[in-house]
Amino acid sequence: MILTSRQQAIVIGNMLGDGGVYIPKKYINAHFQIKQSDKYREYLFWLFGELKDLCGSGPKQRMDNAQWYFQTRAFEDLTALQNIFYDNRKKIVPENIKELLISPLSLAVWFMDDGTLDYRLKDHCAFHLCTNCFSKVEAQLLADVLKENFGIMASVHYTLCRGKRHSRVYIGAKGRDQFIKLISPYILDCFKYKLPKYREAPQRLDS
Repeated sequence: MILTSRQQAIVIGNMLGDGGVYIPKKYINAHFQIKQSDKYREYLFWLFGELKDLCGSGPKQRMDNAQWYFQTRAFEDLTALQNIFYDNRKKIVPENIKELLISPLSLAVWFMDDGTLDYRLKDHCAFHLCTNCFSKVEAQLLADVLKENFGIMASVHYTLCRGKRHSRVYIGAKGRDQFIKLISPYILDCFKYKLPKYREAPQRLDS
C-alpha cells in the first residue's frame, strides 16, 4: 500500500501534533494510531474517513473514559515515517522536514491537533503551535520551514512549566494572515473556535 499525497500530508501534520506511528511486537511494519476525546469525535471520524482504506475496522469508543480511537493496518510507508520521526522511540523533527512539510493540509492538521489561539478582541491575535516534545533546535527548524515553505513569519517562544522551559512556535502579526489564509479551508467545525473570525469575546482558548 502506498499512501496518497493527501494521506501523507495528513499523517505528517498529525505526527507533528499528537499522533504517532508504532511497531507492535511480532510486527515488521508500523501502524498509525489516533485517539481523541468525545468532544473532538468529529475530528477523529474525519481522520478515519481520510484513512479508512488503510484500516481494518472503524473507530471504537472506550467504556472507561469515552475516548475514541482507531488505527491503521501495518504498512511500509508508515514504517518509513516511523524511521524518520523517531529516534530510539523518542519523537523528533526530521532533518528533512522542509521536504515533508509542504502542504497547507499538514499545517491545518498540526494546528487542529496542537495549536492554540491567543486572542483579545481589538487588541491581540496570535497563534502558538505546541512543540513541547521537541528540542529548541527542532522548534526553530519548524519555524524556519514555515517561513521558507509557506511564507509564514514565525519565531520560537518559551514558557515555564513546573520549573522547566518548553518551546512553542509563535505566529504573530507578521505571519498570522498568511497562516489563517492557508489553514482556514481545512479547519473542522469543532476547531473553528481557534480562528479569530469565530471569536467574539476576549479570552484565550487552548487546544
